[in-house]
Amino acid sequence: MPDAATPLEAWLDKTETVEDQITAFPLAALAATLQRADPAGVVPPLWHWMYFLPITPMDEVGPDGHARRGGFLPPVPLPRRMWAGGRLTFHAPLRAGEQATRTSTITHIEDKTGRSGRLVFVTVQHRYAVDGQTRVEEEHDIVYREAPGPQAAPPRPQPAPQDEAWSRVVEPDPVLLFRYSALTFNSHRIHYDHPYVTQEEGYPGLVVHGPLIATLLVDLLHRERPDARLRAFAFRAIRPTFAGSSFTVCGKPGDGGEVSLWGKDHEGFLTMQATATLA
Repeated sequence: MPDAATPLEAWLDKTETVEDQITAFPLAALAATLQRADPAGVVPPLWHWMYFLPITPMDEVGPDGHARRGGFLPPVPLPRRMWAGGRLTFHAPLRAGEQATRTSTITHIEDKTGRSGRLVFVTVQHRYAVDGQTRVEEEHDIVYREAPGPQAAPPRPQPAPQDEAWSRVVEPDPVLLFRYSALTFNSHRIHYDHPYVTQEEGYPGLVVHGPLIATLLVDLLHRERPDARLRAFAFRAIRPTFAGSSFTVCGKPGDGGEVSLWGKDHEGFLTMQATATLA
């Protein structure tokens, strides 16, 4: 198995398979958190992120609350780690009571230098299956980056589109962030530890989870189109969203069964872009 001294490319094609029991409680708990009806045992799109969770012992947790580098993912020596986006295809829903497997493969590693310093992009392909039948396919993009220096200029924000047909304002208070962290067993301190996130990582406040925003974008679609069946979903994080100020999830239907979805912060800047493809 590769170790910390091995070039990052040695992690390419590394594969692991884990099993999990799809239980009903996380579904009811997230439904209550999002103020939605209980999905009655059917895992809605993106809610599968509450399963197949790594359970890291406390003595293997790093200073940022994540598991220490290494294990399945390459030990990238950069302090910031973020969920940059993903692409998913939904064949059939997972259901409570099922024993499911997730097979994960590292398919891409790119080490580059940008305006903010060194960046490492890692793509992991996941296949979720029950009794050998694929239910969900996913490509998950992770970005590792350097901590910004004291003189580093923040990236120029991008104004969000203003032609939404649907919108919903979300108040990301610490309780919402805590609940989502708990349901996804995410101990990354940027989501709940205000002194850490402001003093150690230099953010202005608690960071709203990218997967939570993506989930709220799909939730907006289902609020507006309750009978729509999602066939595919792709999203990309653009700019962090912080607790303490409201943000808005937006959408508009397009041609050919596609729906454009995006998030914008309280200043009107784009935070996430997404495309949903309906069956």
